[in-house]
Amino acid sequence: MAKVVLKNVNKIYDNGFHAVKGVEIIAEDKEFVIFVGPSGCGKTTTLRMIAGLESITEGSIHIGEKLVNDIPPKDRDIAMVFQNYALYPHMTVFDNMAFALKLRKYKKSDIAEKVKEVANLLGIENLLERKPKQLSGGQRQRVALGRAIVRNPKVFLFDEPLSNLDAKLRVQMRAEIIKLHQKLDTTMIYVTHDQVEAMTMADKIVVMKDGIVQQINAPLDIYNNPKNLFVAGFLGSPSINQFEGKIITENRKLFFFDGDFKVELDKSQYSLMEKYLNKKVVMGLRPEDLYDSDYDSLAESPQKVTTICEVVEPMGNEFIVYLKTKKSKLVARFDPKKLPKTNKEIVITFDMKKAHFFDTEDDKAIMYKE
Repeated sequence: MAKVVLKNVNKIYDNGFHAVKGVEIIAEDKEFVIFVGPSGCGKTTTLRMIAGLESITEGSIHIGEKLVNDIPPKDRDIAMVFQNYALYPHMTVFDNMAFALKLRKYKKSDIAEKVKEVANLLGIENLLERKPKQLSGGQRQRVALGRAIVRNPKVFLFDEPLSNLDAKLRVQMRAEIIKLHQKLDTTMIYVTHDQVEAMTMADKIVVMKDGIVQQINAPLDIYNNPKNLFVAGFLGSPSINQFEGKIITENRKLFFFDGDFKVELDKSQYSLMEKYLNKKVVMGLRPEDLYDSDYDSLAESPQKVTTICEVVEPMGNEFIVYLKTKKSKLVARFDPKKLPKTNKEIVITFDMKKAHFFDTEDDKAIMYKE
């Protein structure tokens, strides 16, 4: 097993496009690290540079103690699982899984033992004689995982491995990969654009945008303490509510005022927000921190706002409620105690203790804690 270290890694293509910019990442030994970000942010390019499938323009990549910049993929002791499975269609499941071991001149008996052991681990022992076209998407993904596992690599690399599966199967395979990581106890680096996958699977998330790492931390730490407005908006479903306004003072109290509603800040926010008095800021509040005012006992710092209910999405265990004020649209996540009526006025409660504030000049979080 091995630690993976990227130092000042850059990728500039021949046409001048700077795809990855000064990336610095450490994936500790046995850690599950997920790169997440929108399409085109550089996460797959970074993964392919770790794998050796893309050359590095500048910087260094270490796997374990070894500098691998100029080492070919086959000698890096990594295994990669692709989005499209990349199985050999003319080979059986057994032969697909055994292929890398055959290339390494393993004994037939050792190959058979290793393939059967991994097939049992993945629950595909009854599929070994089938060919890929006879398998479902989930089964093919298990075969692709099995082919990687039999090699016993130092590092596993995953390039959006679940994106071709339906929603129910994605949830199942997420759980399978988490259990697999626990059993194998090895380093895994995983790329996805799905922030739910990142939040539920990772030990550590690397959020990327435009080839630049925005923030690296544990999933809940990033969710509760985003470094900037992009990170706050990218992680979370539904996305964080954003309100543009300014900080004002009345009777020695601080308020956020968007030109329509006015809410008092929590006292714990005063010391940092006083320097933004009469300046523009963006306030962010996650949907779960907005309450129906009839059921707001969990709000630590309640402030009431009158809204109009536009749309309600009953989810069974909760309601996703789309609301508007005169200037803003917002989304709330309500417990299913009372179905709000559409096109009717509803008073909601902002829990200002959970509010995030961002500087409009650089989008950085004002209350970010290092």
